[in-house]
Amino acid sequence: MNKSLHILTFLLISMLLLPFPAISARTKNTVSDEQSTDRLHQSATLSEMKHWSNPDYTRIVLDLDRDVVWDAHELGKGAAGRIYIDLKHTRLGKSVKDLTIGDGLLKGARIGQYKSDVVRVVLDTENIKDYKIFPLSDPARLVIDVRGERSTEISSLEPSISAAPLRPVVPKHSDVPVAVEKSHRAPKVTALSKIRRIVVDPGHGGHDPGAVGASGIQEKDVVLAIGLRLSELLRDELGVDVVMTRSTDVFIPLEERTAIANKVGADLFLSVHANAAPNRNAAGIETYYLNLAKTDKVAQLAAKENGTSLEKVSVLQAILFDLMANYKLNDSAHLADEVQKSLYKKIRGHYSDVKNLGVKQGPFYVLVGAAMPSILVETAFLSNATEESRLKDPAYQDQAANGILEGVRSYITSLK
Repeated sequence: MNKSLHILTFLLISMLLLPFPAISARTKNTVSDEQSTDRLHQSATLSEMKHWSNPDYTRIVLDLDRDVVWDAHELGKGAAGRIYIDLKHTRLGKSVKDLTIGDGLLKGARIGQYKSDVVRVVLDTENIKDYKIFPLSDPARLVIDVRGERSTEISSLEPSISAAPLRPVVPKHSDVPVAVEKSHRAPKVTALSKIRRIVVDPGHGGHDPGAVGASGIQEKDVVLAIGLRLSELLRDELGVDVVMTRSTDVFIPLEERTAIANKVGADLFLSVHANAAPNRNAAGIETYYLNLAKTDKVAQLAAKENGTSLEKVSVLQAILFDLMANYKLNDSAHLADEVQKSLYKKIRGHYSDVKNLGVKQGPFYVLVGAAMPSILVETAFLSNATEESRLKDPAYQDQAANGILEGVRSYITSLK
């Protein structure tokens, strides 16, 4: 089956099975209703272009002030190849500059006002196999992931897991205190050689509070407390290095979180969250890994955690099949299962009424592009009065951190 027929078959199946209509978004981004189309055709401004070089791919992010329509094309392969992306109804900000990259995949990225209402981004390639483009919203961004094989000389410059503590290249937030701490204790798990660095990602932060409970408690504060405790336990109990995407109340865009994890060569990515639902009686613990949403409720949760609309989730659904080509789906499902079981068991030991909502899958931006097993843990519902009171209790936060720790321990032990 050729690629075109494969993609057509996938889209037709998606339209029948998914809770939202599939929209092709590989080379052109469109929206489904006239009002949204009119909004997209208002002029956007591209304010910044930045990049991260990771072991197996390079990520380019374009910051915009509104969502855009784009076309993408590839010319040639190898050292003489180019990828160019035309952003329609867009103007170039005065401070945007070309990027010199030279990481073995891309020589650089050039940008210019190609037409009065079209900005063109040109990526000069060196040795790439494929590329993917997907949009993020609120604020609007366009993410371009370029994958390939680096030369030996370039690869040797990449940081190894046993190297000295690293600081991820985060151009827009270079002052963010990202903790990379090495444990000085002997490993307590025999299979630990396979898992030597873990990224803990407390959700939201800064101007993004996440879910807010009736008493005013904010998700960003709860999950930071759990994340800090979890990172401490992982270092002390498992003897692994731990990187936190944030260790203070700062905002880190979703696309930077997985870029940090890939940059430091993480073996696991754990994103910690607190749930919310319109139904105030909804309660329990659930753990997610990246995949297509199977129900409307999952899609609604993904929209909340992505900070976007259900319409944008449908766009991600349509392109997720390609995005997951290099994603460790089975390993992530396994990790999610171990963490869910252990977290539920730990909490149930203190609260007999806790509900086990199980392992689920959904299109979460924060997991897209991760090169390692990665999960999103919903530790309880802030929208539920009973669970809100638990979440703000340091004892519950400690129990949740210990539950996740035990799940990670079980996962590592199960590795052969």
